Amino acid sequence: MSIVDMPASLDSEFVSTASNFERLREIDPEIYLLTCREVIRQSQYIRLIPSENYTSAAVMQAMATPFCNKYSEGYPGKRYYEGNEIVDAVENLCRQRACSLFGADHANVQPNSGSPANMAAYYALMKPGDRVLGMHLPSGGHLTHGWNVNFSGILYQTAFYGYNQEQGVTGMDPETGMLDYEEIRRIALKFKPNVIFAGGTAYPRIWDFQRFRQIADEVDAYLVADIAHINGLILGGVHPDPVPYADVVTSTSHKAIRGPRGGFILCKNRPMKDDPATSLPDRIDKAVFPTLQGGPHNNTIAALAVCFAEAATQEFKSYAQQIVANAKVLSEALIAKGWHLVTGGTDNHLILVDVMRSKKIPGKPFAKALYDAGLETNFNSVPNDPRKPFSPSGLRIGTPAVTSRGFGEEQMRQIADWMERTATACKKEGKEYHFDPAAIAKIRAEVIELCTDPRFPVPGISI
Repeated sequence: MSIVDMPASLDSEFVSTASNFERLREIDPEIYLLTCREVIRQSQYIRLIPSENYTSAAVMQAMATPFCNKYSEGYPGKRYYEGNEIVDAVENLCRQRACSLFGADHANVQPNSGSPANMAAYYALMKPGDRVLGMHLPSGGHLTHGWNVNFSGILYQTAFYGYNQEQGVTGMDPETGMLDYEEIRRIALKFKPNVIFAGGTAYPRIWDFQRFRQIADEVDAYLVADIAHINGLILGGVHPDPVPYADVVTSTSHKAIRGPRGGFILCKNRPMKDDPATSLPDRIDKAVFPTLQGGPHNNTIAALAVCFAEAATQEFKSYAQQIVANAKVLSEALIAKGWHLVTGGTDNHLILVDVMRSKKIPGKPFAKALYDAGLETNFNSVPNDPRKPFSPSGLRIGTPAVTSRGFGEEQMRQIADWMERTATACKKEGKEYHFDPAAIAKIRAEVIELCTDPRFPVPGISI
């Protein structure tokens, strides 16, 4: 029985999990109960999706402040509503902390998420019909890096680097899965993009931003670094910093940095190529407001300011370093059990597993079986994947959330063992993949035992 389907009679078991929501319980007991159940779900599953994490209690408290009541179109000192003097102070503080943390000239903290941040970068740097070079989505890129069903592929001419033999996509070594920067240079010289995007969602290795800068300079293109996945790793010193090389840096504010669900943009203070009288910060700010958004979410900006304060600590740097250490141990443990990993391992927080090649199981049924066992992952395409995106060959896993709970090397090896046992429990019958219920139930019990171990509390959630 899933948590959502639990009978209402079990409400008493959840009351203590959401003691801060008594007014919600009084006004809307249905949403209160679902909130309690989500608390239990997040605490009793091992969250291995690399784009998910746990925020701190301080970040969540900032999200629940009265800043959610205030409308504040515009920017600090230039609002269209009165009564924004305190909101101005919050946003200015958030921007200052972002610039200080990343060493940027300018920060915009109003984007509602990573995709709107990328859209603002497009609007600031290009006109519709201009050319963008980004990472091929099935090779590890993102929808907003030029994919045809996204605004970026609809409004702009696109070319890709990555690897897909059938589609003629190159720029990645077909044997190792590593980016081939000389081939990316060749693509750029032929395509002559106005903007190059460096960054992705499923590339487990280091991004060489300096090499991308050299390529961008050779074709007179702007360079945008999308650091949504690696923001916290950069601050922890375990991934190279793009700020010295990129014209614009975009990011979500959650994932490895452990902030609220939002976004931000960093950029250099330099004149625009098409209009030297206009600066890049001005163009970025106008792209966010009034072009793409109205009033910002002030409670999210307050929470982001808290996140930046937390990320400036030595504790956070140690946390970021442990994320990478855990990912390396987990990848090594999987390789030792015969699993095939794209690029043969990882340098960052994520691991891309070719489940079909490793165990003759598609990624989708395997992800669902793992979830039944208590391991939360997502099925994912691999480079040159012969299967369709909705039922691909791969599985994407990562270590930010488990590291937030305090998991270490011992727990990484245990996770690898649970993944191996889940695969062993699979039997194919025709086109269907079935997993032995008893074997899955046994793993689930072991996962719950680990998740309820007092050594591994859930950050920000009191049970």
